Amino acid sequence: MATTPIRSQNVQQAGRMKKDESFLGKLGGTLVRKKKAREVSDLQEEGKNAINAPLSPTPTDIHPEDTMLEENEERTMIEPHSKEEAKFKELVKVLIDWINDVLVEERIIVKTLEEDLYDGQVLQKLLEKLGNRKLNVAEVTQSEIGQKQKLQTVLESVNDLLRPQGWAIKWSVDSIHTKNMVAILHLLVALAMHFRAPIRLPEHVSVQVVVVRKREGILQTSHVTEEFTSTTEMMMGRFERDAFDTLFDHAPDKLNVVKKSLITFVNKHLNKLNLEVTELETQFADGVYLVLLMGLLEDYFVPLYNFYLTPESFEQKAHNVAFSFELMQDGGLKKPKARPEDIVNLDLKSTLRVLYNLFTKYKNVE
Repeated sequence: MATTPIRSQNVQQAGRMKKDESFLGKLGGTLVRKKKAREVSDLQEEGKNAINAPLSPTPTDIHPEDTMLEENEERTMIEPHSKEEAKFKELVKVLIDWINDVLVEERIIVKTLEEDLYDGQVLQKLLEKLGNRKLNVAEVTQSEIGQKQKLQTVLESVNDLLRPQGWAIKWSVDSIHTKNMVAILHLLVALAMHFRAPIRLPEHVSVQVVVVRKREGILQTSHVTEEFTSTTEMMMGRFERDAFDTLFDHAPDKLNVVKKSLITFVNKHLNKLNLEVTELETQFADGVYLVLLMGLLEDYFVPLYNFYLTPESFEQKAHNVAFSFELMQDGGLKKPKARPEDIVNLDLKSTLRVLYNLFTKYKNVE
C-alpha cells in the first residue's frame, strides 16, 4: 500500500524531467537559431562595413539592389545627410513646382521626382510643352522595355538640344529608369536653364555622393561632391557673354559711364510724367517704369488695367516686367534674353541689357 504514493511521485518526477528536457531542447534550438541569425547579421554588417569603409566619414545606407552590380558597372547614391540640407530640399521643391506649372493643362501632378519621372511619361510631356513639339512615342507604356524605349527617344531629343551648347550629359536611360536622383536633378536643372524657366534656382546646391563600382568582382566605393547649381549669374548667362560681361569683369569705370548714359536716356522720357530714375538697380525691378517707358517711346497710353501700378507681390512685379517685354516685341525688338524674374530679383546686368536695347532703338526719339 505504501508503494503507490512513491510510484505516483516517481511518475510525476519523470513527467517533470521530460517537460524540462523538452523545454531545454526548445531553448537550445532557439539559442542555436539566434546564434545563426546573429552570425548572418554580423556577416551582413561586416560586408556593409567593407563597402562603406574606404574614406567614409559617415555610415551610408546602401540597399542590397545597389550592390548587385555587373563588372565595371557603378551606382551613385546621395548621402542621407545631404538630402536633409535646406538648399537641396529647396531645389527639389522649385523643380517640382515648375514641372507642375508647365504641365497644369495636362492635369499631371508630380509629387516625387524619382517615382514620377523614371518611366519617361512626364519627361515626354515636359519636353513637348517646353519645346512646342510632338515626340513620336507611345503615350502609355507599362513594360520596362517600353519605358526605356520612350526614355531613349526623349533623352535623345534633350541631348540634341543641349549638346551643341556645351552641356556635359550627366544622365542616361538606365540612370533615369533606376530612379537615380543625381541624374534626374542634373537633367531637370539643364532643361530649366536651357528653356529659361521662370524660376529662381537656389545657388550653390551640392551633395555628397557615394559612388559604388564593381572591379574584378570586388565592390569599391568613393565619395564625391556633386554640384547641381552655381551662381544665378553663371547659370543664366553661360551662353550669352557679351559686352556687358566684359564691362562687369574688366572695366568697372566704363560701366559707370554706361549707367549714367542710360539714366540720362530714361529720364529724358520719364520726366514727361514727372518721374525720375536715380538707381537702375532697383527702380525698374517692379516693371512699372518699364511699362510707362515703352508707352512714352512708342507714343501711346498704356491702359492701367493691363498692369499693376503699385505691385506688392513678386508675381505682380514679374507680370509687369513680362508685359513690358511684350510691348518691346510689339515695337519690333527681339524678345529680351533676360527673364522677368531676373529683373525683379535686382539682377543689374539683366536690367542693363534690357535698357541698352531700348537705348539702341530709341536714342533719337524726342
